Amino acid sequence: MGINQQCHIIAVSGGKGGVGKSVFAANFAQALTLELRAKVLLIDLDALSCGDQNIILGLRPNKTIQEVSTFGGGINQNTLSMLVTPHASGFHFIAAVKSPGDNFNVDPAALSKVLEGLSQFYQFIVVDIGNQFLQPQLTILENASCNLIVTMPEILTINQTQKLISQLSTMMFPQDMMQVVLNKVGPTSILTQQMASQMLRKNFVGVIPQDDQTTSQALARSTPFVATFARAPISAAYHETVRRLTQGGVLDKMRSLNKPKNVQAKAQTQITQAQPLGAASTVQNRPGVSAKKEDFDERTQLKKRLHKGLIETMDLKKGITDTQGDLAKENELRLKTQQTIATLLEKEKTNYSRDERSQIVKEVLDEALGLGPLEDLLADPAVSEIMVNRRDLIYIERNGRLTRSETTFTSNQQLLTVIERIVTPLGRRIDEKTPYVDARLKDGSRVNAVIPPLALDGPCITIRKFAKVPITFKDYVNFGTMTEPMIDFLRICIENKLNVIISGGTGSGKTTLLNVLSGFIPATERIITVEDAAELQLKQEHVLRLETRPANMEGEGAVTIRDLVRNTLRMRPDRIVVGECRGGEALDMLSAMNTGHDGSLTTVHANSPREAVSRLETLCLMAGMDLPAKAIREQIAGAVDLIIQISRLSDGSRKVVSITEVIGMQGEVVTLQEIYRFKEEGFDKNRKIVGQFQSTGFIPTFIEEFERKGVKVPRTLFTGQTANVAQSQVKKTGT
Repeated sequence: MGINQQCHIIAVSGGKGGVGKSVFAANFAQALTLELRAKVLLIDLDALSCGDQNIILGLRPNKTIQEVSTFGGGINQNTLSMLVTPHASGFHFIAAVKSPGDNFNVDPAALSKVLEGLSQFYQFIVVDIGNQFLQPQLTILENASCNLIVTMPEILTINQTQKLISQLSTMMFPQDMMQVVLNKVGPTSILTQQMASQMLRKNFVGVIPQDDQTTSQALARSTPFVATFARAPISAAYHETVRRLTQGGVLDKMRSLNKPKNVQAKAQTQITQAQPLGAASTVQNRPGVSAKKEDFDERTQLKKRLHKGLIETMDLKKGITDTQGDLAKENELRLKTQQTIATLLEKEKTNYSRDERSQIVKEVLDEALGLGPLEDLLADPAVSEIMVNRRDLIYIERNGRLTRSETTFTSNQQLLTVIERIVTPLGRRIDEKTPYVDARLKDGSRVNAVIPPLALDGPCITIRKFAKVPITFKDYVNFGTMTEPMIDFLRICIENKLNVIISGGTGSGKTTLLNVLSGFIPATERIITVEDAAELQLKQEHVLRLETRPANMEGEGAVTIRDLVRNTLRMRPDRIVVGECRGGEALDMLSAMNTGHDGSLTTVHANSPREAVSRLETLCLMAGMDLPAKAIREQIAGAVDLIIQISRLSDGSRKVVSITEVIGMQGEVVTLQEIYRFKEEGFDKNRKIVGQFQSTGFIPTFIEEFERKGVKVPRTLFTGQTANVAQSQVKKTGT
C-alpha cells in the first residue's frame, strides 16, 4: 500500500536534549492545524520519553504507539477513534508511553505498517523522534518528507547539530530533507542567527523567539500556546515556519528525494545519543581509542543519572547567566545546586559511604557549574601546568616534572562544555571555523584550547597556571633563578627607564619574569599593558590593561596587539608593557621605544640574546613595511637596551642564563655584550643541574649616564664577588 502521497510525514529531532524539541513538536502540529485547516496527527516516538507530550497536551492517551503497532484489528475509519486521542484544538495524538515508568518498545516493521494505515486519514503526521536514533526512529526518517532538527543559538548545541547532520548524511539521508529550526532566540543568546547559520551552513526554516513566560503559562494550562496565545510573537513564528515549509511545493520536493532503506541495523553503531551540556557519554568508536571500563562502571552511570536529573530539575544555564559575575549570587547558585544533587543522590538509595557520597556530589557539582575534573588540579598549588591531550589522557607539571594524572573526563562532550565555559564569558568563540582559541581563567591562568577537526583525538586544553600568591624577586633568589646582585642590577635598570626585552622558549617563565620586573616600575608612572589574553598582575594603582579581540563570525571586528600598541601612543603612557611580541607589532614597539617612550618591556620567543635580535628583525618584516634589513637593525640597536634570557633547563628548573646589553651597530651587525651568565657545571646525585652565576666583569655603557643623573650604581655588582654570591645561592637552594 505504501504511504499515502497526500500525506506528509514530518520528523522532529534534536542534536541534544534540552533544546525544546517536544514543545516545538506539539506547537508545530497545532500551527499546521490552524494555519492550513489540515488533519494533523502528532506521534510521540522519543525513545527516552517519560510522557512529556502527555503533559504538554494535557491528555490521557487512549493508546501508545506500541499498542497501535500491535493492534490486530487494522486501521480503518471505525477503529481510528479507538487508537488516537483527540486534542481540543483539532489535531490527534498517539503517545510514546502512558506514564514515566512504562517501557518504550516498538517493532520497526510493525511501525511501517502503522504509518501506511494512518497516512490514509491525515494530511500531516508530525513525529517527535527525540535525539536517540534507534531502529524505530530511522524507520520514520526513511518514510519522512522532512526532518526538522531543532537547535539553539549556543556553541555546543550547534556543534551537536552539525554532528547529527553529518552522521545522517553518511547514512545517505539527503541534506535537503534536513531542515533546521533555531529555537529559543533571545537578546542573551550566545550566537546570533547569522553566526549559527554560517556554522551549520544552512538557512533556518524557522526562527522561534525565546518566551519563557508564554511557554510556562501554556505548560501550566496543558495546551499548546499557539492556540491559547495566538497573538504572541512566539506563536506567529510557528505560523511563519509552517508557511515556509508548506508553500511552493517545498514538502513535495523533499518527499521526492532519494532516501536510504533498511538502515535500521546500523542505528546503534552509526548514530549515538547526543548528551545534554556537561553530561557524560560513552566513548565513540574510533581507531586507537578503546572504551575504558570506568566509562561503564556503576559510579559513572550514577553520575550520569544525577546530572540528567539536575538538568531536568534546574535551569542551570539561566542560573549561570543571572549571576553576572556576582560572587554572592554565584555562591547562592552553587549552594542550591549542591542541595539539589544531594537530594537526587538520596533518592538513588545507594550503598556508598558518607565520604563517597560527598565526593560524588562534588564531582557532579564541578561538572554542572565548574570545570569538571580540572577543578582539583587547578586547586593544587603544586601543579603549574595542565595538559589535556584528550579526554582520558591528562598530563600535569608538578615541581618542574611532567607526570600523567589519573584524572579523566567522562566524554568529549564534557570536555567541550568546559572549553565553552572558559571562552564564552570572554566574548571569544571556538567552532569549526575557528577551532582554536587563547583565553584565560578568572585567576589569570592562561588557556589554549583546540577542537576537532584540528585536534584528531578530540578536544584538548593547555592551562598555564599562575600562583595565587604572585612570585616575587625574593622567590627568584630562593629558587636559584638568579642572584640578589642580578636583581639589584635589574631594579636599577627598570627604575631608570631602560627598554628591556625578555627572551626565552615556551614555558621558560617569560611572562612571570615580566610580571616581577614590572613591579619595579615606580607607582607614580602611568602604565599601559597590552596582551592577547590578560595575564599580568601589576600591583601599581595607575595601570590600564588592554586585551585583544578576535574577529566575529563574519571575519570582522578583530583588534590585534599591533592595533593596541599604536593606540597606546595616544594615551599618554609613561610605560608600555606588551605581553608578547609575535608579529608586526614589534616594529610599532621599537618605534615607540625610539620616540620617547623609554622604559618599555616585552617578551619574545628566542633561545639566546643573539636569536632574540634576529627574531625581532623577522617580526618587524611581518609588519609589511618594505624596510631594508640594516634599517631594522638600527631600530633595534637604538631602541633596545637590555635582553634578559630565561630558560627552562633539563632538570625542570628555570634560570636567567644571560643578561646582555645591546651596545649599538658595528657595520651591519647589532653588537651585544653579556653582563651576567649562568654556567652549568654538571649534575648532583639527584640529577639536578649544578652551576654558578657569573658576572663577566663588563660594566654596561649606560652606567655612566645613570651616575650623571645622580644614581649610585655599586661597582661590586660587576665584579667577581657577584659570582661567589651566585654560587653560594645555587648551592644553598639546591636548584
